Amino acid sequence: MDGMDTAPDFASIRDDFAFLDDWEDRYRYVIDLGRDLPDFPDEWRTDAYRVKGCVSQVWLHTAEVATPQGRVLHFRGDSDAHIVRGLVAIILAIFSGKTPDAILKTDAVSMLDKLGLAENISPQRANGIRAMIERIRMEASAIQNA
Repeated sequence: MDGMDTAPDFASIRDDFAFLDDWEDRYRYVIDLGRDLPDFPDEWRTDAYRVKGCVSQVWLHTAEVATPQGRVLHFRGDSDAHIVRGLVAIILAIFSGKTPDAILKTDAVSMLDKLGLAENISPQRANGIRAMIERIRMEASAIQNA
């Protein structure tokens, strides 16, 4: 694992969610995931990296990396809200380190549904998650078709 991907993988997050009994503990866990995100450089806190459609400030940076398996995308993200920052960490765990093709084939919404997030976060946060997923898919598509 390189320095860009320090978050746990989605399977680990899913297993941890299953282990936690109530949503208060799960919220704390989501906030902890956000705290563990790598620092997000100030020069990336611009409109170019801002995710539109999120009520909170959310930034997403994409880096394309050549590997023996082909091009993969690494994502870094941040938010000004603790719970949203944790949600960013979960989204990054789903997508970061995958090829554009794998990203486009990933059904992140159903993966997140397995966590039970949809019924336990506000509609505004659910919209923000969809906006992040759509942004990642658009970037993967643009790189794949370049």
